[in-house]
Amino acid sequence: MPAGVWTLGFVSLLMDTSSELIHSLLPLFLVTVLGTSTFAVGILEGIAEAAALITKVFSGYLSDYLRRRKLLAVVGYGLAALIKPIFPLASSFEWVLFARFVDRVGKGIRGAPRDALIADITPHELRGAAYGLRQALDTVGAVLGPMLAIGAMLWLADNFRAVFWLSVFPAIGAVLLLVLGVREPAVTTDVKREEHITPADIRRLPVGYWWVVGIGAVMTLARFSEAFLVLRAQNVGMALAWVPLVMVLMSVVYALVSYPAGVLTDRGHQGSLLSGGFIALLVADVILARAASVAEALLGTAAWGVHMGLTQGVLAALVAAAAPANLRGTAFGLFNLVAGIALLVASALAGWLWDAFGPMLTFYAGATFTAIAWIGLLLRRYVSTP
Repeated sequence: MPAGVWTLGFVSLLMDTSSELIHSLLPLFLVTVLGTSTFAVGILEGIAEAAALITKVFSGYLSDYLRRRKLLAVVGYGLAALIKPIFPLASSFEWVLFARFVDRVGKGIRGAPRDALIADITPHELRGAAYGLRQALDTVGAVLGPMLAIGAMLWLADNFRAVFWLSVFPAIGAVLLLVLGVREPAVTTDVKREEHITPADIRRLPVGYWWVVGIGAVMTLARFSEAFLVLRAQNVGMALAWVPLVMVLMSVVYALVSYPAGVLTDRGHQGSLLSGGFIALLVADVILARAASVAEALLGTAAWGVHMGLTQGVLAALVAAAAPANLRGTAFGLFNLVAGIALLVASALAGWLWDAFGPMLTFYAGATFTAIAWIGLLLRRYVSTP
């Protein structure tokens, strides 16, 4: 495995430690400290994540046009690091919305160039494993962040603002590691001129690529923000200081599943992995809809993590395989644009259902969308190579 893939993985680990420390507590901070409604939380999460995914369209295209993927990744990670102090200073929902929006824009700027850079520096036969490895390391950060949040909440007597300040340090570390530890392949001036990219080149993306986009969009529409897992745990009686354990559990399972799923992707089992992902999400939604205890909420969360591990790295590898080499950034950007729109719709709908009818119907609605999407996948008889 190229050293650059490992380094990018540890960059993701540090930034995700920072982001998930905040994300694991933010829904409760909004509801219990700022008095925000669950519907507003859903809107915030939908807007924030959609902003990240939509921004990837432009950053992905720019990384193809400029052939400077690392530069854009540094800008994206740097922006996310700079905005972190706003969270502990925020005194209203609007400030949190602003900070979350800018933080996710930073994620959007770095995402597509980073994913395309992994494909650039990794041999074709190892790409599934490379994406699985990066995702696994990213998810380790998603474990460390909530664990740090739990310890800090217990130590600082549930002081959300003091805990949020801790997120600044790993974010700065991620930027420094990226700047000093990653080198992208050199591209000559002649190659840049020959591969000059314009928006019209989108037409060169093959039908197989658009099929992957469709699968990703439907899957995202069936899955709303993980903020609702946190709210569900608190809803069934978990103490505030221990609620980040939800994200710890999901991330541990996600990390354990991601790399083996990537290896199986390289061996041609994409269709089976995606079907397994739909089944896991369906099981998670049903368990969470019926949950009446903390243990049941955690069981549903673990199933959610299985779904993420079986699908996210697989979809990234499929996008990389389907797109021409000089359009990979654009391809990842478009993929995430469609997924971002789906996530915004799904999170807003989940928040409205929660406020109007309660958590049970929210998760049953997710299960219904998941079942419909899975049936569509089976009817299409998805093949392993796009």
